[in-house]
Amino acid sequence: MNSIVSYTQPGSFIKAIPNRSEAKVVLYGAPMDYTVSFKAGSRFGPQGIRHASQGFEEYSPVLDRHLSTVPFADIGDLVLPFGNVEKSLEVIYEATKEIVEAGQIPFMLGGEHLVSLPSVRAVAEKYGDLVLLHFDAHTDLRDEFFGERLSHATVIKHIAEFMPAKNIYQFGIRSGEQEEFRWARENTHLTQDLVLEPLKSILPQIAGRPIYITLDIDVLDPAFAPGTGTQEPGGISAMEILQAVRLLQGQNVVAMDLVEVSPPNDTAGITAALAAKIVREAILAFW
Repeated sequence: MNSIVSYTQPGSFIKAIPNRSEAKVVLYGAPMDYTVSFKAGSRFGPQGIRHASQGFEEYSPVLDRHLSTVPFADIGDLVLPFGNVEKSLEVIYEATKEIVEAGQIPFMLGGEHLVSLPSVRAVAEKYGDLVLLHFDAHTDLRDEFFGERLSHATVIKHIAEFMPAKNIYQFGIRSGEQEEFRWARENTHLTQDLVLEPLKSILPQIAGRPIYITLDIDVLDPAFAPGTGTQEPGGISAMEILQAVRLLQGQNVVAMDLVEVSPPNDTAGITAALAAKIVREAILAFW
């Protein structure tokens, strides 16, 4: 059977190795923004993040490591059937599954947040008792949005259909419907507004367990990350998200995605630059 998965030309994230088979971590893009509810443009996120990475050193002085010490490949962006949500999610699922089954760690660049749904599903099938760390401004716990079940506003609720909601930890949340917050209080672990201190408090609970990190760039205040589709004032700083990533050093992170970077809505490329630095620090902190 022929695979439905194909990629554009290999990506260009700084210090990525050319040979996928030799990689421990596989970076790949999911350029989809079909269900974005306000400002479109996150389909250009993966390329924007790669371009911004070229302006950085490969060395992290905080972590005292070089990217060249971690074998990671950037295999490019998935070729998705434009406008076809279900088929695109199927392609993302199969791509993530291929990476996981090869014994490698998937690191996906979005794209809208709905791309996380099939990726988390593929990883959850591999790892029992998977923990999801969800960094976001929004609850993403609706059953449907404007009549659509598959939406970037419903992604976490649908993830809770195939993994225990009690394994989902949400940080930085400051927007959503009243019913979403009520459901979260009863089912997930949701922290309103804050990130760093509540993350510190749960480290004993997640130590050693397989962890998937999904990071929506709008968890940051728009002052630090204006280039996103649904800006929400009152978020955290660039320093705080970098500290949160570093705080997870040594944890059993088995997959990650970073979503909702929207270069057409960015100011001077500062959101893509921050995202690229998050990617660098995550690779060096986790693997």
